[in-house]
Amino acid sequence: MATVVVATGNPGKLDELQAYLGDLGWHLQLKPGDLEIAETGTTFLENARLKASGVAQATGHWAIADDSGLQVDALKGAPGLYSARYAENDGARIARVLSELEGNVERGAQFVCALALARPDGTIALETQGICRGEILRAPRGQGGFGYDPIFYLPQLGQSFAELSPEQKRIHSHRGRAFQQLLPAFQQIRLD
Repeated sequence: MATVVVATGNPGKLDELQAYLGDLGWHLQLKPGDLEIAETGTTFLENARLKASGVAQATGHWAIADDSGLQVDALKGAPGLYSARYAENDGARIARVLSELEGNVERGAQFVCALALARPDGTIALETQGICRGEILRAPRGQGGFGYDPIFYLPQLGQSFAELSPEQKRIHSHRGRAFQQLLPAFQQIRLD
């Protein structure tokens, strides 16, 4: 079974990727805890490439990385690349976005997820980007998910990301869409 290192130290992210990639027969493992890759890119895709390439070169294994975030139209794309660093925790990040949108009728937003798979030498084998358009609610709804999920609303489903079942989220989310785009290519790739 081929080992693919997931360019994260977050066990929850490892579990999430396992749900998408479980049928491929890959053994997924977290990156070494002391390995840090600087996210110096100017786009989500550049950061995903940097992380995948850096982890692959450091470990000598195939590596997969994602970079994702929320872009709010009325905030000129913010929080964007700084989604995880927009405030000290999820509650504070949500509060900041809602505060910055207070009184604004323009609520359009999108979640973006960029994925990159790197060979052991660090070259990028596959990459893609998934986008999910929605709206920012005026107050959080739902108990599931994480991050900005309670305020990201999908009009076509009438629910926030935090109200979706895990199966619905895998289908409709930015991450789900990115994986759906790459899954046929993943199935063809030989991890030797």
